[in-house]
Amino acid sequence: MKVFILTSSYSGTAAHHLPYLLNADDFEVVMVIVSKGIIKDKKRFYIKKLKKTFKIGLLGAINGIRMRKWFNQGVDEYIKIGDIRDICKEYDIPVAEVPVINCEQTVAYIKESGADLGISLGNGYIGSKVFSSAPRGMINIHHEILPSYQNAQSIIWQIYNKSSVTGYTIHKIDKHIDTGDILYQKEVPIQFKPKLSETIARTSAALLKASADGLVYTLSHFDVLFANAKPQGKGTSYTTPSIWQFIRILNNFSKLKHK
Repeated sequence: MKVFILTSSYSGTAAHHLPYLLNADDFEVVMVIVSKGIIKDKKRFYIKKLKKTFKIGLLGAINGIRMRKWFNQGVDEYIKIGDIRDICKEYDIPVAEVPVINCEQTVAYIKESGADLGISLGNGYIGSKVFSSAPRGMINIHHEILPSYQNAQSIIWQIYNKSSVTGYTIHKIDKHIDTGDILYQKEVPIQFKPKLSETIARTSAALLKASADGLVYTLSHFDVLFANAKPQGKGTSYTTPSIWQFIRILNNFSKLKHK
């Protein structure tokens, strides 16, 4: 089976997972498509951001920005992720750049690749024209358990709900975010450390490694898993926590880390 990767980052989940895929024998990565994330409609973009800020509050928005580094730079302390362009150059895999995910160029590159299946790693919303361009559609890795944690950032909402486990879900992509049929899913223990930031960084690194193995397994057993994919049913969707929700996360974290 031939697959392509669609990502919105040169150094992120896709760059981490690609070497795992290249070491497998049951499928072939034929192209990597990178979205530059150019904002075409800036007015619409900022209105959307403003609405979210009103929903979670200014302090919640500021805190959300502060937390980003826990999931990015913090993870770099535990695993080193290279540039996906360097990996592709080494293995002679074509890299195509597109201005945004949902555009005709993306569709054209998918068809040009000749891939049977697409893999989304580190993207936002993907429209039907894109995810239906390959014969077998596209799958996505969501680093949380579905359907309980749709659109949720990893780990923090589990702690909010007094849970000591997180996980990842590999699912079909459909017209909504994180709602497609589930192919494979696995829980991963939260690795509690003295600080919440360190807990998130270390657990995020463990999640990346686990989901890379899970992706290889899914692709190696794709026909069976695809045929038996499980509809999600009703789920719960999350966004960035408000400051009051974050205070609850901190309180629960203090209790859970001493268990």
